Amino acid sequence: MKKILIALMMAAAITAHAEPFVKGADVGWLPQMEATGYKFYNRQGKQEDLLQILKEDGINTIRLRTWVNPSSDRASGHNSKDETVAMAVRAQKMGMRVMINFHYSDSWADPQQQRKPAAWIGHDFPQLLKDVYSYTHEVMSALKQAGVTPEWVQVGNETPTGMIYPEGHTDNWPQLAQLINQGYDAIKAVSPTSKVVLHLDRGNDSQRFRTWFDNARANGAKYDVIGMSYYPYWLDGRPDYTASINDLAANMNDMAARYGKEVMVVEVGGEDTQPQNTYDMLVAVQRKVKAVPDHKGLGVIYWEPQGARSWSHYELSAWGADGRPTKAMEAFRAD
Repeated sequence: MKKILIALMMAAAITAHAEPFVKGADVGWLPQMEATGYKFYNRQGKQEDLLQILKEDGINTIRLRTWVNPSSDRASGHNSKDETVAMAVRAQKMGMRVMINFHYSDSWADPQQQRKPAAWIGHDFPQLLKDVYSYTHEVMSALKQAGVTPEWVQVGNETPTGMIYPEGHTDNWPQLAQLINQGYDAIKAVSPTSKVVLHLDRGNDSQRFRTWFDNARANGAKYDVIGMSYYPYWLDGRPDYTASINDLAANMNDMAARYGKEVMVVEVGGEDTQPQNTYDMLVAVQRKVKAVPDHKGLGVIYWEPQGARSWSHYELSAWGADGRPTKAMEAFRAD
């Protein structure tokens, strides 16, 4: 009996680490790009579905954002529930894993802005808790009905000072934790196997993460994975990634040990005009994530690699003016 138990425990341990390393792309702009006639080409110059091109470069995961009542603005709109579900179905049919990112806003939520959805303005705090739960439950239920079970779901996007201002600001951590937990509970009610991610920017900043997640723990916020953004380009002085990559690694190791959680770089990007440097950075980031002890480093996701500057004016895509992926994307095949 003892030998059987040991064998079962070993099998369980192997299964727990059997999932492939996440090599992902956030492609929230894709439906708009296609609707405006943008054409994607593979490395041989043949027009092809973007998701197939990404798959050929080793991408196995697609991350999608969802906004409550978005506008139809080309760059800062769309990503409604229906559009997000449709994209998730499309990704799953391509054999991709899926991450859903709840911004809890009608447009971008990030360290500069965490605007409450217009439909929730004027609601008191008890009603806001219900808003978060019902909206999250609604989107998760639509995904389930469509046959999609996201492996990861974010509650909030880049929330160093909270979300759904002013009630969910970090000035009032007890309220922020309640809002987070409404999202968590709604996700688990529909999809118990989905892992809930909480996400901060500046993944190289250990003090930022310790302060935030110490508060999260003290206030009972529930989650499964610590998500990080890592954009050397946006750091003060725009230093080369080599100046901060070891700090990113140290922070990931510290987070995994301090809180006993898995970690993931859910957003990363490098300058589109420096594809070799971005390639080198992506290889280094993947290696650092894989080196997190106890298999707690889950993977790396590039934010809008296909969001070519000619269409988006975004500096950190990994797409060239010729409509093809740059050398940077080869990093997901190289490591």
